[in-house]
Amino acid sequence: MAYACCASKNILRIAQCTTRLMSVYPSHYVSPIVDKNIQNSKGLELSHIPIKAAPNDVNDTIFYGELKQKFLNYITKKGNAELAKELLTKTFEAIKRTQIERLNLGGADQEKVITDAETLLINAIENSRPLLTLSAIKRGGVKYQVPVPLTQRKSYFLAMKWILDAAREKERKVKLPDKLAWEILDAACGQGRVIKKKDDLHRQCETNRAYAHYRWS
Repeated sequence: MAYACCASKNILRIAQCTTRLMSVYPSHYVSPIVDKNIQNSKGLELSHIPIKAAPNDVNDTIFYGELKQKFLNYITKKGNAELAKELLTKTFEAIKRTQIERLNLGGADQEKVITDAETLLINAIENSRPLLTLSAIKRGGVKYQVPVPLTQRKSYFLAMKWILDAAREKERKVKLPDKLAWEILDAACGQGRVIKKKDDLHRQCETNRAYAHYRWS
């Protein structure tokens, strides 16, 4: 009995150490391609390859945007997707209203006013994306803040997280859609708290560029 208990414990320990692929689909299944243009160009290649089922929130309509969907997922709390959609819709309404008022006021830069809220959201995320970050690396008993390049996925995540955090840190008397609209408009114009945070991070990376070789040593 004691030998059986020890053997079962060893089996459990080995099972915990090994990596498992938690997926319904086998490894030879490819990810779905929703874009019809890519489907038409790669139709012959994918005709005999098994494909995974597409997620429910992915489609090929003109109203779908990958960045907008990711931003919506970051807004969602406790699985309440309907509330997140309502907040994002009100945010777009506030952005549209502000831009139309600015357009009606006129001025020298009237042609540069963008009234499309989704385009402004994409511009804000692109302007807020950091390229480098600081990573703590220990060498000789001392920790150095080493500048490290960010992956594309991580940079988009940080940009959207910073925009949401900046909106939530504003005064509580103002509703979230209005605060989020202000932050998106500021970031789209290359100003505001999020852009300052990105510039400060890049400035720190530039200051610590002497430690960059610790990434490979």
